[in-house]
Amino acid sequence: RRAHRLAALALAAALAACASPAGVEPKAAPADPASLGLAASTDTPWPWPAPDWWRQYGDPRLDALVERALAGNPTLRVAAARLARAQAGAEIEQAAAQPQVAGALDVTRQRYSRFGLPPPPLGGSLQTASTLALNGSWELDFFGRHQAALDAAIGQANAARADLAAARTLLAAQVTRAWMQWASLAAQRELAMSVAQLRERRAALVERRVRAGLDSAVELRQAQADLPLARQRVDAIDERIALARNALAALSAQPAGALPERAPALPDLARAALPSSLPLDLIGRRADITAARWRVQASVRDRDAAAAQFHPNVNLVAFVGLSSLGLSRLLEAPSLIAGAGPAVRLPIFDAGRLRANLRVRTADLDAAVESYNATLADAVRDVADQVDTLRALARQRTELAALVETARQSLELARARRRAGLAGALPELAAE
Repeated sequence: RRAHRLAALALAAALAACASPAGVEPKAAPADPASLGLAASTDTPWPWPAPDWWRQYGDPRLDALVERALAGNPTLRVAAARLARAQAGAEIEQAAAQPQVAGALDVTRQRYSRFGLPPPPLGGSLQTASTLALNGSWELDFFGRHQAALDAAIGQANAARADLAAARTLLAAQVTRAWMQWASLAAQRELAMSVAQLRERRAALVERRVRAGLDSAVELRQAQADLPLARQRVDAIDERIALARNALAALSAQPAGALPERAPALPDLARAALPSSLPLDLIGRRADITAARWRVQASVRDRDAAAAQFHPNVNLVAFVGLSSLGLSRLLEAPSLIAGAGPAVRLPIFDAGRLRANLRVRTADLDAAVESYNATLADAVRDVADQVDTLRALARQRTELAALVETARQSLELARARRRAGLAGALPELAAE
């Protein structure tokens, strides 16, 4: 009875000294969407963004360039490799929770001590010990450590998948932006060529007026001074077109000479309606937000796995095989060995290793939450900037349309005055 009491006291003391996760808690909290100006989700089915949104421009050449870039860009291949690595990590964690079986063949040439175990005649002799066995083990996940680790690995895989989607979206946007920049520069070049031709006509007209004694050399020099500036603008636009083509070629993984020779035309599409406020579900569609959210969930489960290491580890082990002294009798029936039973391991004193590991995982969780908060804030600012830019451009387009209409009316008046003989060609050229 006294021995039983001593054993119970020893067990109680051991349990009291066990490593504990108490006091290690995360500090970061996800940001409140309302504090960032995000409205509650609505039932309005916003039709964008579509997965292949660039097809709305109706340009087969742009579609081919985007598809080529998505198929051959090295950055996407890096993101795809990271996704494959994360998926393999999830498979490793899934396999760790399943029964394991391994084969073993051990052959050891050993001299036994004459004064140890076993006694003579085996003691003091040189023998060959051989074992051929199958060893099995299955760690029972009573406290959810393996499941938490698996969930964390799946979360990382999902985050990597979202990163790949974000990289694809960014690459498609870069290709489309470079394509539209080329189209815009081509339109600007056409306009610059028209201006240069108008200035050549003006210089020729002023030269004729000088010969007729209607203007002086001062007006002629002023008209001729405008010609180099007009031509220089065309050359500058040509340089920007070349740079845009080079960027487009690099994004689509091909030489610049392989791009179409004919410049693209700017599409004329109706602008999609914008929401009056930013719904939370709309912002949540961004791939970077999705990736950050998955990393938070993965960090939560990773911390749960670290906390589960403080609990007992229950493992079922078994073996079956053959064992003998000497190889000649290894395969005989009397050499059969077998065994099975549970194994329980409980961390009692580890010099703070488990608590340090839990603090690491907790810090990783805090960092993931704060990274999500920062990504969400940046996304809200970015989307708000784009929405404000679109609205400003809409207003500018209205004002420019009015300006163009006024200029068109001025040109018609100048032409009418010239036809009526009330003005010469110079006012008409200026209006044009």
